[in-house]
Amino acid sequence: KMSVPDYMQCAEDHQTLLVVVQPTGIVPEESFFRIYKRISAVSQVNVRDSQRVLYIRYRHHYPPENNEWGDFQTHRKVVGLITITECSSAKEWPQTFEKFHLQKEMYGSTLYDSRLFVFGLQGEIAEQPRTDVAFYPSYDECETVEKRIEDFIESLFIVLESKRLDRATDKSGDKIPLLCVPFEKKDFVGLDTDSRHYKKRCQGRMRKHVGDLCLQAGMLQDSLVHYHMAVELLRSVNDFLWLGAALEGLCSASVIYHYPGGTGGKVGSRRAQGGSLSAEAGNRHRPGKDGIPLLFCALTSNGINADTSAEIGRAKNCLSPEDIIEKYKEAISYYGKYKNAGVIELEACVKAVRVLAMQKRSMEASEFLQNAVYINLRQLSEEEKIQRYSILSELYERIGFHRKSAFFKRIAAMQCAAPSIPEPGWRACYKLLLETLPGYSLSLDPQDFSKGTHKGWAAVQMRLLHELVYASRRMGNPALCVRHLSFLLQTMLDFLSDQEKKDVTQSLESYTAKCPGTMEVITLPDGLKLPPVPFTKLPIVK
Repeated sequence: KMSVPDYMQCAEDHQTLLVVVQPTGIVPEESFFRIYKRISAVSQVNVRDSQRVLYIRYRHHYPPENNEWGDFQTHRKVVGLITITECSSAKEWPQTFEKFHLQKEMYGSTLYDSRLFVFGLQGEIAEQPRTDVAFYPSYDECETVEKRIEDFIESLFIVLESKRLDRATDKSGDKIPLLCVPFEKKDFVGLDTDSRHYKKRCQGRMRKHVGDLCLQAGMLQDSLVHYHMAVELLRSVNDFLWLGAALEGLCSASVIYHYPGGTGGKVGSRRAQGGSLSAEAGNRHRPGKDGIPLLFCALTSNGINADTSAEIGRAKNCLSPEDIIEKYKEAISYYGKYKNAGVIELEACVKAVRVLAMQKRSMEASEFLQNAVYINLRQLSEEEKIQRYSILSELYERIGFHRKSAFFKRIAAMQCAAPSIPEPGWRACYKLLLETLPGYSLSLDPQDFSKGTHKGWAAVQMRLLHELVYASRRMGNPALCVRHLSFLLQTMLDFLSDQEKKDVTQSLESYTAKCPGTMEVITLPDGLKLPPVPFTKLPIVK
């Protein structure tokens, strides 16, 4: 069962090839990430002698069980492995190479190709030319890294293209194998493989798979045709899980067509960055006008395709922006029938929300998000919970649901300090709590509070201020405690019970005693500043 969701997934990820970059042996983290950053910058390559562009998604960690869903959606399949290692002597080399071999076996069945980058080895071994290994004297002397990665991607493309052509040609005499997801395998033992129903299921799943390969190979038009055919075949045999995947394939291809800038949001326009990858690659990869890859020269400034002849062909198969959402709904309803497809369902919800955010359809987006909140996955670790709630918060923020966003951010903050975490992150907790203030209409500047115009829910705001006090105390910062308590008294006096006024005043006195000197402007973690609250302004509590 796939258990680790990727909350950053967006529809355009379906066109990417997945490459894992990992260290083996002892590689300093800083050195690894320096090289990883350079490798992952080569994220799109123009295919030689064609107008196609390949997109690569790099990961430095990928759970092997997610890789087992690669037949279901090919962007989940690890097709490339790049291993980074250090080796200082010829004596160490055989063992180093053996480790690379073992790492390849981990992803074995899905890899198209792999590379080993060796740092530190010089001499006879390093001078022998090899395609699968690159030797560099040090992390500072490795100018050809990018060039090597481009060649590597080109070799991935050759394998992808041969698989696509092999599976797209209809060999009517051959039996089409039945593609499966891991949990289905046991259900298919003893099925009648000669029935029409079984054959249609095999054909439908393979069509959907070919659609995936076309999308990855930069053939958007063809992928749409295959997905449509797959939908018809799979619908006729009620193969719901794969029908959902074929519908989601249609959605992905249509999103890529309608939103050339991508739906990821923060990453910015992922496609327009293309250009030539490096000076020497420029000639080989033939960028079009002004450094934009050839494929995208037909795009106008508003991101809609201007080539009308192509437009007519595409319009037929491409979903309209409204249809994309309908098909996402349908796909998600099918995924929901299978408890083992929770991650697929959750990610589809997140992808649909990103598209709806582009379409400024906030209410519908919130329905998809609500669905995502209730999808049950296995027991999540505390870190995964923090990530889940933070992303939900970010997505609610993006669609303008500020209070809902603050609600989930506050849950994420509390999770940072959960009792089950060996070293609770009180600084992280405090920082996240501060970020929730605007969502609860709460400002930490007393000047923003004028008599008689209280904004927001006082009860929640008081709770939040108490949580800030508690987090400040656990961070070992009494001055911050005084700051928040005095603020609480100054702005929330009307809402405090007599008992609480007493409690707040007592706490205030005890924390003030621990503070050195007078009250000054307090600098928070990460350089945020709070204005001081002068004690003279504090109300006297009788």
